[in-house]
Amino acid sequence: MSYNIEKLDPYAYQIGHLVSMMNYVRVTTLEAVENLSIEQLDYLPHGQANSIGALLYHIAAVEFGFQIEIFEGRQPSEKEISDWGAAYDLGDLGRKVIREYPLDFYIKKLNTVRERTLRELSQKDDSWLYEERLWDNQPSNNYFIWFHVFEDEINHRGQIRIIRKMIDQ
Repeated sequence: MSYNIEKLDPYAYQIGHLVSMMNYVRVTTLEAVENLSIEQLDYLPHGQANSIGALLYHIAAVEFGFQIEIFEGRQPSEKEISDWGAAYDLGDLGRKVIREYPLDFYIKKLNTVRERTLRELSQKDDSWLYEERLWDNQPSNNYFIWFHVFEDEINHRGQIRIIRKMIDQ
């Protein structure tokens, strides 16, 4: 692993920088959950909290949703929403249904979704990053949206680290 933000093949120059950051964030997320048992992944610090497993699934769901919105230019279908809904929204439904999965389940979801993101990004040029679009009714561009994907992951990785410390105590 490199701590350099740099051009990466086969990506355009600035997209390589973005991918470098995404790669680092993912490595540190996976380090934060290394060797967790199903019981640890399902642990809820309190009744309104999310489990580590749910947060991992949510990270994959957010990226999946942005793939559809940005790469396909559409909103997720009802089927896609039902497949990912609990992971995307979390809350009571997430606490109820995102349980009893081993760590490999979550890692596979994260990897499968990320593989598509990287494949799609390898086909874009740097000017694509700056294409303007509305997001959440605000002016935005593709660069911000993909920054937001890994910024969201960083936020949840922080939650994961706090929950893991609670478990370890």
